[in-house]
Amino acid sequence: MNAPQAIQQVTTEAFAQRMANATPNEIQLIDVREPQEAAIAHLPGFTLLPLSQSDEWTQTVPTQLDLHKETYVLCHHGMRSAQMCQWLMAQGFTQVHNIQGGIEAYAVLVDSSIPRY
Repeated sequence: MNAPQAIQQVTTEAFAQRMANATPNEIQLIDVREPQEAAIAHLPGFTLLPLSQSDEWTQTVPTQLDLHKETYVLCHHGMRSAQMCQWLMAQGFTQVHNIQGGIEAYAVLVDSSIPRY
């Protein structure tokens, strides 16, 4: 049996720079927080797939998203997104990146206009 693949971590600053240089449809963005969290603070372009509602989307994600497209996953602090990254890699996704520190770190280090909670 293969050892689990290491999750590729990306800092919020590196993610912001990647977003600034990305062309439309070049990358896919997943937010695994709860809807009420996303209502408080969110980043544009992210698809909301709450980890707690995985029963509702696990069958469709591998067919709705591109397995080989650069994929970035966000949560509040980086723990739930790391779980999602592991799951995506198990489904065959090849370019998965966990945004270190989540939206909290993004609000502190990149964009202070984003509400913190």
